[in-house]
Amino acid sequence: MTNDEHRRGQQVPADRREPVGAPVVRGDPAVTGERARDAVGFDPTNPASVEEAARTVRSFSESSAGDDHVFMLRGAAACAALVRGVGSYKQAAEMAGGDVSVSFIRKWARVHDLPQSVRRHVARGHIAPTAAKHIARVSGDARLYLAWATLDSDLTVREIRRLASEVNNGTPVLDVLEDHGIDVGSVDISLPPDVYLELRRRASLDDAEPGDIVAEALTDYFD
Repeated sequence: MTNDEHRRGQQVPADRREPVGAPVVRGDPAVTGERARDAVGFDPTNPASVEEAARTVRSFSESSAGDDHVFMLRGAAACAALVRGVGSYKQAAEMAGGDVSVSFIRKWARVHDLPQSVRRHVARGHIAPTAAKHIARVSGDARLYLAWATLDSDLTVREIRRLASEVNNGTPVLDVLEDHGIDVGSVDISLPPDVYLELRRRASLDDAEPGDIVAEALTDYFD
């Protein structure tokens, strides 16, 4: 089996692996700094915590803190925990009350379901929460491809929304990205000078591109 075949046979983590409502990213000082101490978790098996999640969802829906990425991840966690706790989006919206809609809860619960590798970029402000909502609309590898394209190509929320819609309409994500001129796999990296010299030397001796040497080395590393 080749390395490419081996990688294709592996399951790429494209969904949340941690418990619903747990402040895994929000509670990590490496990501959120001092705010990690104030991270609030929600336990969908605890009635009191579910009630707190309902209050948080309503407050979240009425808030105008659109630039507070950590606050929005907390709201997303509350949405997901509330749905899990009561069993349906409809019941969750009813328990939250106010103008909270099923659509609102569904969109943000899906953000909470994104893999940690994506949520960490949301918490850091690299991916806007509104962009994360559209990334979360797709499934599988498409989520990761859209997330990394957002970072590498500086996509706008409107562009991400359009790309996600095309993927959900049945077009393979790599085709969608190529059609929009996004070069998947092109990443600018900085290397220590000595590593850079050796990379260039090896590539020249092997009649290969530097990117091929890096790809082979990373394949071995990830395996």
